[in-house]
Amino acid sequence: MRQIVLDTETTGMNRESGERFTHGHRIIEIGCVELVDRKLTGNHFHAYINPQQDIDPEAIAVHGITNEFLDDKPLFKDVAQDFIEFIDGAELIIHNAPFDVGFMDLEFAMNPATALTRTEKFCTVFDTLVLAKKMRPGQRNNLDALCREYGIDNSHRDLHGALLDAEILADVFLLMTGGQEALSLESGTKSSSGFADVQKLVSRQKTLKVITASADEVSNHETRLDIVEQAGGKCLYRQ
Repeated sequence: MRQIVLDTETTGMNRESGERFTHGHRIIEIGCVELVDRKLTGNHFHAYINPQQDIDPEAIAVHGITNEFLDDKPLFKDVAQDFIEFIDGAELIIHNAPFDVGFMDLEFAMNPATALTRTEKFCTVFDTLVLAKKMRPGQRNNLDALCREYGIDNSHRDLHGALLDAEILADVFLLMTGGQEALSLESGTKSSSGFADVQKLVSRQKTLKVITASADEVSNHETRLDIVEQAGGKCLYRQ
């Protein structure tokens, strides 16, 4: 199974709610890491993109990417084919997938060479936000909250970044869906897009924190099991 964990950064965000939205905005960064049979391969795609429009100040405060930084970066049409080849045939793992896929499809539509391309034509999509809401109903399920839940150290994440967030999401996804024997990604691997090497920043935590039950909790548990057996039920826990 080949899966691509993907994240994007964009030119804008909603001033009312702080949530980013698609209307009138463009992709400025794409970050992807590859999983094969639930193992990180070290292959990744990373590109900064010149959107040919100004970035909202609120968005710069989130990801730190400025107009000046993007002045000499390629346009989306210049990286589109490499990007499509990297994700083609894979299952995309995305947190809040409609947001990223909406932007991707918008960029495809604006590029004459990919105008008829849609993500759903060559990829399937798995939305980790939908899964998190099912597993943690009524709780905050953004990436920071999930890192706290699963004991992933993201203290270095002062700003959002597409590749960094994709790497962190890969850890979250694997832990949410059953874990993995070894979480590792080599530093200094060249991106599939041919851009400069990107140093891996995530410090992975190999073991999860174990919280043992207190004496009172154990006693209450045993009392509850006694009640189940006294009522004639089969206590599978004691079997």
